[in-house]
Amino acid sequence: MGINFELSEDVAATRIGGRPRQIDTVDIVRAGRELGLHRLSLNAVAARLDVTATALYRHVDGRWGLERLVGESLLGDLVLVDDPAHDTLRHLLSFGLQLRAFILDRPGLAGYLQTLFPRGESGRRLMADELAALVRRGYAEDAAIVLSSAVASLAIGYAAAEEAQRDRTDGLNGQRDDALAALRADERLASGHADLPVVEAEEYVRLMLTAALGGLLAAAPPGRPVGQIIADLRAAGEGV
Repeated sequence: MGINFELSEDVAATRIGGRPRQIDTVDIVRAGRELGLHRLSLNAVAARLDVTATALYRHVDGRWGLERLVGESLLGDLVLVDDPAHDTLRHLLSFGLQLRAFILDRPGLAGYLQTLFPRGESGRRLMADELAALVRRGYAEDAAIVLSSAVASLAIGYAAAEEAQRDRTDGLNGQRDDALAALRADERLASGHADLPVVEAEEYVRLMLTAALGGLLAAAPPGRPVGQIIADLRAAGEGV
């Protein structure tokens, strides 16, 4: 019985010196999105596309370029809903919660945003949309940027912490129960923990964002110049 050496056109092209398989940025984005930012690497994308990692360098500037290409594609899917009936506090709370939910549905996006933001057009569009939403509520552009950036940083940070915890779910509930039991058995801490309510992650983030927003809006009401906001905050923290 003879051996069939027939290869597919793509395999023949890449394995025996024929014409290299042709890819473009659309292929790279598709493969990167399928992998997700948490598993993204030049080698992983190259393997999925059945090309060498070197072939990717014709289209992306190394790891940073690959991250930006895929990350901005993911961010391009984010459409924030701005209810014109919302006052500034409710608007910013909604902004933070929508951003957190979007990030949690896309593993690795929190790290992308924490490392450097904005990196491309999708990030700039997100900033511009939120800036416009706060300008409509009476803020100057520089104050709007400071305020929206602070809320985004909080939401991204919460999402990153939740993602890290979610990635370690194996045995986590048991560890959490052990830690809580130890707190309740500690005479220094037991009475304070005895009547604490159970608050789920989403409600916890909502509560913390609401509290933080109260402070942010007190420090940065519409019409107060950014320089004055910073000076006031510095004065409040003097001596610490």
